[in-house]
Amino acid sequence: MRTLDTKTQLCAVIGDPVSHSLSPAIHNAAFAAADLNYAYLAFHVTDLPACLTGMRALPSFRGLSVTISHKESIIPLLDEVDPLAAAVGSVNTVTNDGGRLIGSTTDGLGTLRAFADAGVDLDGKRVLFLGAGGAVRAVAFAVLRETKAACVTILARRVEQAESLVADLDDASRTTAGSLEDVAGAMGEHDVVIQGTPIGMAPNMDQSPVSAEQFRSEQVAFDMVYRPHETKFLRDAQTAGCTVVYGIEMLLHQAALQFETWTGKPAPIDAMRDAVNELI
Repeated sequence: MRTLDTKTQLCAVIGDPVSHSLSPAIHNAAFAAADLNYAYLAFHVTDLPACLTGMRALPSFRGLSVTISHKESIIPLLDEVDPLAAAVGSVNTVTNDGGRLIGSTTDGLGTLRAFADAGVDLDGKRVLFLGAGGAVRAVAFAVLRETKAACVTILARRVEQAESLVADLDDASRTTAGSLEDVAGAMGEHDVVIQGTPIGMAPNMDQSPVSAEQFRSEQVAFDMVYRPHETKFLRDAQTAGCTVVYGIEMLLHQAALQFETWTGKPAPIDAMRDAVNELI
């Protein structure tokens, strides 16, 4: 066990609730593998302003991972928010720079890393998102800003939610909104399918927003759901011969970006993956 002392740097995940988080296991494994004097805890936080006041007062409190329900409400409490996080309207990472709290988002960029790690190049690809929630929002902004994707289509149960996201993306030449009921036609027109709805999570693990016969072997399929590890959506995609990217890879790579932001060191992604594989 690593020794904790007066030089130990503290990082933590905050949320309401937070007991479900895998982040302590992932980050503590990373700190150990990199032989860094850091420790990572989980805090159930309901008083967000008081939490940040305490963070500012503690020079050794280096970073926060931010989860539900604080990703949006934390923004006006920070000293600085990076451009991508400001555009998304969501912060999942806070870095304490000498008492100055800086917010950023690693969800979208972490997903792009997950695609790159799987050998998937999004440049020139037609990308289909199923769902229009917060995670989809973060990834859609990253896809449009950081890649040369040919187009992005957002399908949601509530069309107005998809339309609102497309309006915020502010890239009319490359974005389209529609209903999740139109998924059959959209599947025939897109190269990459990103599943961002809760469909497939417990207790509905036998469900998928896409019928098995709608997949094409040349497609890439990514499911943001990581519990269960292999959803029906991904099983059907794999059976069809698609390249599949598991949801846990998004979690790992966004955490790796947090690690690098806080420590300035390359993330030991294999150690992080081993830690999370013991839990899922």
